[in-house]
Amino acid sequence: MHDTSLEPPPSAPPPLPLVHRGRVTMLHSIAPDRTLLSVLREELGLAAVKEGCASGDCGACTVAVADVTVDGALRWRALNSCLRLAHSVAGCAVWTSADLVHDPLIVKTTDLHPVQEAMRACHASQCGFCTPGFVMSLFVAYQRRAGEGLGREEAVRVLSGNLCRCTGYRPILDAARAMGDYPRAAVDEARLRDLVAQADAARGDAPQASTYLAPRTLADALAARARWPQVMVVAGGTDAALALTKRQTRWDRVLDVSRCDALTAVSVGSDDIGPYLRIGAAVTLEQAWAVLAERWPRLGPYAERFAGAPIRHGGTLGGNVVNGSPIGDSMPVLIALGARVVLQRLDADAGLQTRTVLIEDFYLGYRRTALRGDELLTAVDVPLREPLPEVAAYKIAKRHEDDISTVSLAAAWRLDPDGAVQHVRIGVGGVAATPVRATAAEAQLLHRPWGRDALQRAAAALQASVQPLDDGRASAGYRRAMLGALLMRLAQTTEPGVPGVIASTAVGGLESVAPIAVDVELQGEPS
Repeated sequence: MHDTSLEPPPSAPPPLPLVHRGRVTMLHSIAPDRTLLSVLREELGLAAVKEGCASGDCGACTVAVADVTVDGALRWRALNSCLRLAHSVAGCAVWTSADLVHDPLIVKTTDLHPVQEAMRACHASQCGFCTPGFVMSLFVAYQRRAGEGLGREEAVRVLSGNLCRCTGYRPILDAARAMGDYPRAAVDEARLRDLVAQADAARGDAPQASTYLAPRTLADALAARARWPQVMVVAGGTDAALALTKRQTRWDRVLDVSRCDALTAVSVGSDDIGPYLRIGAAVTLEQAWAVLAERWPRLGPYAERFAGAPIRHGGTLGGNVVNGSPIGDSMPVLIALGARVVLQRLDADAGLQTRTVLIEDFYLGYRRTALRGDELLTAVDVPLREPLPEVAAYKIAKRHEDDISTVSLAAAWRLDPDGAVQHVRIGVGGVAATPVRATAAEAQLLHRPWGRDALQRAAAALQASVQPLDDGRASAGYRRAMLGALLMRLAQTTEPGVPGVIASTAVGGLESVAPIAVDVELQGEPS
């Protein structure tokens, strides 16, 4: 391992080039732990972007960011600037609500952008503090949908990361529909692509001892990790940045893996275990859940309850997995799917070293994982053995969206031709110091006919086998009751007489979930 005691002090941070208002703006001496919000307000004087909660919950800090992906697509995202490190958008184009009026790249026929015109006409702003964030979330949706308005359900999804405390949501939802009624305001995408390319080129490659490292190759990322085992590793930063905004932590050096092409890829491969879907650790939550929902469509509604849209646009699957929170929404689903994490490091003598760990074995304690100090979690592998199992996932939270789980449960199962359970895996969150696999409940289902009786026994085993968290979010008794109810919900949503076929796609919500009292005799393994 590299002797960091002999290292010189960190060099100056690299320059920070941004595309802003039709030109490349170069910023210097921006500390590695500065947030995008602070730079926009203090260095660029853009006071339209606000700080509300400083934790990604309220959306007042939402900005629009555009970049060009590895496959050449122009990507539009709404991001929480309070949680986004400023250097993470180097080479990208950034807009605040004020920029929609002043940016020469936006060709429009009125002074205001159609999103702003619709907000004004629909009386969708009162105190105005949250309005810039709503405008930017709608602006990104406007760009993604080529100027079309949004239906009510789509608008609710788009605005899931924005909170309003005084206006009320009806006029804001009206504005989301009405924005498509105005003459189109088009962004000059050819010019934008050219400017993004210029900004990305100006970013260049930071010195090896730079305070902000954003390697483009896996080899460089692993080399930096080996050289500085204590470096703060970030991808989306949606959880890590809370240390900056809430605990006033400072970081002398940051390793940002979000620019590493190998970690942003999605592919299908095969090994001695079988075929698998490989999702790079730096793939955004939005893309990762979309890929999973392509194969398991019933995960779609559950994915939409994962935080709010700006968090899904910026956060990554690998980041959610590696941070080790017992209430992370990804882990129960990945446990149910039998996912493995890919851990890699660069050994000075042996070169690249790779190992895979079942995700339920990756967690050693509260926010403690099996990741070594010189390793990076580089991918998540999800088995694709045919036939694919049925999957269902449920979440209980204080709010329908933009909230962490009180308790969550996911199940994957496969039936044989006679309707008996051939394969089953159940993952739960919010019941222990780590996400856990519910093996006791699985044992009550395996090799038995799928149905209410088997599920009720499994629910009883699940409730008896866990010691849920008891905190301000919920009592242990409530969590235990909800776990039983969520597992029994499989019985409520399975078509009668058609084992294993889900009748309703409305998974993930709070409706029709009630505590149950399970009083049955548990059985051992069937002979």
